[in-house]
Amino acid sequence: MIKIGLDRLRDDASLQNKITGNIALLCHSASVDSNLKVAPILFKEIFGDRFKKLFGPQHGFVSDVQDNMVETDHYTHPFFQVPVYSLYSETRKPTKEMLEGIDTFVVDLQDVGTRVYTYITTVTYLLEECSKQGIKVVILDRPNPVGLEKIEGNILETEFKSFVGALEIPQRHALSMGEYAKYAKKKLGFSVELEVIEVQGLTRSMFWQDTGLEWINPSPNLPTPQGAHTFCGTVLYEGTNLSEGRGTTRALEVIGHPAIEAYSFVEGLSDTLHEIDNNSFILRPVNFMPTFNKHAGVACGGVHIHVTDPTKFNSWHVSQYLCREFKRVLGDKFEWDKKDYEYAFGNLAIDLINGSLFVKEWVERLGSMDELISFEKKGHKQYLEEIKDIKIYK
Repeated sequence: MIKIGLDRLRDDASLQNKITGNIALLCHSASVDSNLKVAPILFKEIFGDRFKKLFGPQHGFVSDVQDNMVETDHYTHPFFQVPVYSLYSETRKPTKEMLEGIDTFVVDLQDVGTRVYTYITTVTYLLEECSKQGIKVVILDRPNPVGLEKIEGNILETEFKSFVGALEIPQRHALSMGEYAKYAKKKLGFSVELEVIEVQGLTRSMFWQDTGLEWINPSPNLPTPQGAHTFCGTVLYEGTNLSEGRGTTRALEVIGHPAIEAYSFVEGLSDTLHEIDNNSFILRPVNFMPTFNKHAGVACGGVHIHVTDPTKFNSWHVSQYLCREFKRVLGDKFEWDKKDYEYAFGNLAIDLINGSLFVKEWVERLGSMDELISFEKKGHKQYLEEIKDIKIYK
């Protein structure tokens, strides 16, 4: 059994002594210890009146906001009697006023290991602002549910930096939140004092099922740890008119469209599936009806991606391949979503998610998987070199 950063802080007075002065805490509903006690209650017990402020990321401090670009208000918490500031509001960076009077800023967020999952961007912005204000940052580290060994997807191209991509990293980045914070500090040259309270007993090869921890939704549409494995790829469907399963019980594991007949679609993949099939997943024909979001109340046909071997599974390859095949079958009924996406106005969502124009163009011309994989690998070697000296876990 591993021991997460919050557990270690709870049990170790010497670690508590490193959190000095007035304290702010950035957390959400998944910020619980191994006994499922929420972080703010522990902070109130340990630090008393020094615990001054709460902050929440996208989806809110209580993780109740479903969709992108739905902001959360600031308020005073009725139980903890401290202000709760939203870092997904009129600002995505903590302001000078929000940070006023804070000496140590503690972060306890469950990440899922994918570049576009915005909690790592929020931490990047936090490090930047705390660096300006001379505030120490402490990361209570947690496991990356998809492990710390494998990277996937292309490196973000600089011109596509946004709230869903703050740094030039691959889509699946193979870092814990603490390692990411160390990398961001080094890459961006922040002068912030940063300390990571690491996870005891964690190794790079561990997946969520190896940790012995309960899964608490880190955001409303990731109800299972299996969804963390598929998310690295299926998040791209946010940039299309296909449903990525929001409004179902298995969001980001199922993909579909009203014009798809599920069984014939899966059967039709038999000629090309060998391009990505490494016996690590099963595509099950599925029919579903979203209760909200895209195609709400309309029956969709598509696939449920079942991961059978997470050590070999490559969600990015599977989802890009399926996107190409959905485009092939749907023809003109396949569309890229043209709505504004995560405050990066003037860009298509798919290009921000992919961090490049290439992948969209590849889908449109029904390119080969060999071509896509060759593109994906550009910059991987350099990235792996860059993260060598910030790795915490072996």
